[in-house]
Amino acid sequence: MTEIPIIDIARFRASGDPAAVAVLEAAATQSGFFLVTGHGVDPDVTATLYRLSRAFFDLPAETRAALAGPAETMGGLSYAPFTHEALAATRGERTPGDLKHSLNFGARLPGAPWPAVPAGLETAFRAYFVQMEQLAAVLRRMFCAAIGLPPDHFEADFTAHLSALRVIDYPAQDVPPLPGQLRAGAHTDYGFMTILRSEAAPGGLEVQTRSGYWVAVPNVEGAFVINIGDAFMRWSNDTWVSTPHRVVNPPDGASQSRRQSIPFFVNPNRETIIECLPPFRGAGSRFAPISFEDYIALKTQQAFAKH
Repeated sequence: MTEIPIIDIARFRASGDPAAVAVLEAAATQSGFFLVTGHGVDPDVTATLYRLSRAFFDLPAETRAALAGPAETMGGLSYAPFTHEALAATRGERTPGDLKHSLNFGARLPGAPWPAVPAGLETAFRAYFVQMEQLAAVLRRMFCAAIGLPPDHFEADFTAHLSALRVIDYPAQDVPPLPGQLRAGAHTDYGFMTILRSEAAPGGLEVQTRSGYWVAVPNVEGAFVINIGDAFMRWSNDTWVSTPHRVVNPPDGASQSRRQSIPFFVNPNRETIIECLPPFRGAGSRFAPISFEDYIALKTQQAFAKH
């Protein structure tokens, strides 16, 4: 992997674009990462979610903690406190907790009741969620075009999808991190694919090459970073790759190192069976079929294991 391509998908959205599909397929099989522009996502919706989420993260710790309790409201909001998660655990590594905290929402996932402050937070999350559903549908059609499947092949698996929207705040680091502690430890994403929007600030996303080197993902104004998830790698019989990535700490002395990112984890229906797609079967499937619910449960348990 020498570079992460930037793909303008505007023409595909309008009438199809074989050249863009070919670039996507090459990236999916080589690095598992690419950027998209021409996506049609409303920048005002994105800006509003950034602004209101930051206002929440700036609230007193005891106010934020009220959302870290039992998740009993379907379609509610949950808060993962600072250092609560250690993503490197999904790769069998034990590290201190990641230097971040986050807000998490899924239309079909449980959370706490929505907070009254900041006003408009729920509306902002739901509006952005819809924008991501629309972009994910376009990308699924591109996947189908690259693989040689009918354009609607995956749509039955997303009628009651378990996609999740997360806003992550990486505070400025006024205290040196512990040994082995990162903003987000090295991991792969669990689901179908991830659609990421992030701010340009010191201490950003890095992807591991097949030779073991870490390379920075370019930050292109208005673009989204797309990466293949573990579930789709399994669907493709390990032909498309889910690549380890991490969020590194800012360099010493970086005074403006606070950073926010917004990943949208594209996940299928709970009962969807992940099994090798026909174009990838070749000499046979490497994996037994498994439901998405069973697959994601194991990954999530690892991520939140005691550390």
